[in-house]
Amino acid sequence: MAGVTTAPYRTMCRRFGNEMAYDDPNPAPGDAVTATGGLYVNQMITARALIEGHKKMLHSARYADGETPRSIQLYGTDPYWIGEGVKKLVDEGAVDHIDMNLGCPVAKITRHGGGSALPWRHHLLRDIVRAMVSNAGDIPVTLKFRIGIDDDHITMLDTGKIAEDEGAAAVALHARTAEQAYSGNARWDTIAELKQHVTSIPVLGNGDIWEASDAIEMMTQTGCDGVVIGRGCLGRPWLFRELTQGLAGRDITPAPSLHGVIKIMTTHLDLLTDWLGEDRGTRDFRKHTSWYLKGFPVGGQLRQQINQMKSRDQMLELLGTLVDEEFPAEAARLTRGHSHGPKRVVLPHGWLESREDPTPPGALASAFSSGG
Repeated sequence: MAGVTTAPYRTMCRRFGNEMAYDDPNPAPGDAVTATGGLYVNQMITARALIEGHKKMLHSARYADGETPRSIQLYGTDPYWIGEGVKKLVDEGAVDHIDMNLGCPVAKITRHGGGSALPWRHHLLRDIVRAMVSNAGDIPVTLKFRIGIDDDHITMLDTGKIAEDEGAAAVALHARTAEQAYSGNARWDTIAELKQHVTSIPVLGNGDIWEASDAIEMMTQTGCDGVVIGRGCLGRPWLFRELTQGLAGRDITPAPSLHGVIKIMTTHLDLLTDWLGEDRGTRDFRKHTSWYLKGFPVGGQLRQQINQMKSRDQMLELLGTLVDEEFPAEAARLTRGHSHGPKRVVLPHGWLESREDPTPPGALASAFSSGG
């Protein structure tokens, strides 16, 4: 979700989770950022970049004014740097929740022993979790991870137990292996298995939640305590309203029509241009347009034109030419974001032969990609 869960989009999702009117152009200060409908996590930041003051990384991980709780995801492979990163955040009063990224399957992360590769070195992982929790004080630390590297190298039960033993507040399982990446179906039975194994802290489930009914079904099937949303919310911030309503056993507000979606897009675009300036904000918004319009009968030529707009007014003028349509029923379940896999997981040399080694794998390359 790197480059997606910026402050403007978190604001959009949070407003829907709070069941506010999506087309209110002037919400009261704080209305868009006070959380009641879930926890909205900032982009991943590497612990080393945090300590060294990497300007681009720190800029991308800013919060909206008044945003609370302030939740961020950390990434790293060295207990010292992870611990120091947590300490810095806590000492500066800059965070209310910290998550550890153990789910990223991207090669430039796993080849350095990070992301979904790290749990294989369970002694190293324990040292990292211990450093995070001990330096976090009262700030809750959570872990998000996958089933394992592949079906021959399963790590989820050990990872969950380490998190539980070392004082993590909760764990979340993306029910795919790193080898699966984002392909096939999430294996919800593994969430149930983890829930039976980890009993003293909440276990959250992740994978293939496209509608509120999926979240309800996952919790019913697996007994998990909650759900984590990733790709399902791309271009659909109103999913959080549906989740709030569905999990409360209430009627779910229908998805907006195309003109309703354009109103939502306009609000999102305005938030982005306020955040980044018109040029950067409009360019950043382009990637969201295909997700917002997914399933609607918008021709390829028009989609291409939309994806080339360089100003807010140009973008809105072109969107304004679209004829209203009801939200297509099948569109909610169309895959958004990553869909690649299965693929071989790239690992450091000898990584699988030395599981007991607690030595950090060394300095990481300048790779700040997130996922999981």
